[in-house]
Amino acid sequence: MGAQLRVYKRRIRSVTATKKITKAMEMIAASRVVKAQRKVAASTPYATELTRAVTAVGTGSNTRHPLTTEADNPTRAAVLLLSSDRGLAGAFNSNAIKAAEQLTAKLEADGKQVDTFIVGRRGVAHYNFRERTISGQWTGFTDEPTYADAKQVAAPLIEAIEKDTAEGGVDELHIVYTEFVSMMTQTAIQAQLLPLKLDEVAEESPSKDEILPLYDFEPSAEDVLDALLPRYVESRIYNALLQSAASKHAATRRAMKSATDNAGELIETLSRLANAARQAEITQEISEIVGGAGALADATAGSDN
Repeated sequence: MGAQLRVYKRRIRSVTATKKITKAMEMIAASRVVKAQRKVAASTPYATELTRAVTAVGTGSNTRHPLTTEADNPTRAAVLLLSSDRGLAGAFNSNAIKAAEQLTAKLEADGKQVDTFIVGRRGVAHYNFRERTISGQWTGFTDEPTYADAKQVAAPLIEAIEKDTAEGGVDELHIVYTEFVSMMTQTAIQAQLLPLKLDEVAEESPSKDEILPLYDFEPSAEDVLDALLPRYVESRIYNALLQSAASKHAATRRAMKSATDNAGELIETLSRLANAARQAEITQEISEIVGGAGALADATAGSDN
């Protein structure tokens, strides 16, 4: 019985140490998610206005720019998956990876060849384990992404969309990331970045009833699009990286809080079992003492007779 009590005490110490770690990780994630939320709020208006500017150029001119005009017969597409470098975030990475795989399957069903680009060690490890081809990968900055990181990711994607498919280019650019809705809700999103669908952007615009002015472009609308669209891709990827970072920290906070609560419940259960084992040990010792005293009394009485 004493051995069982020692086992319970050892498990209580182990779970208590784990609880301290998960509690600390919960507090760290809670502090990081607030900073990430602020960055998302600061970057979203810029990305939205830049999208409207590109839309204004695209709708205000008759230029058939390759970055705003869909190919007649698209054959290749690029998918950018945003995952995280670290785990312990519940279903955060699995949901994003699942959404990317569903998008890839849909594009392949449409007869398109898909080039996959991945941000984050978890996504890279998932694809490498399954021996799937990765056209580009970036790691090490998913917790606190910067605009320089977004430019680094966007550069090969812009280069691919500008090339002909015969030269290794792509006709479409899609992105899969986790949108931060609230501290309790994060949703995996599939979005097409390029070619920019002007009709959908106009419908999503908060001021869709506004009459847009006519524009004159200098030197030309095509040159304006050449300058604006790379900035558009970079800003959208940067905003998606921030959304993904905020979602990851929120998911980590929720997962660590759940782990801390479960550890507390397990400690209570083990404590009750340890108390029961201690009481059983005490009861057994008392029974042995009483039995020994009774045997001694019987032996003494027998010797007197």
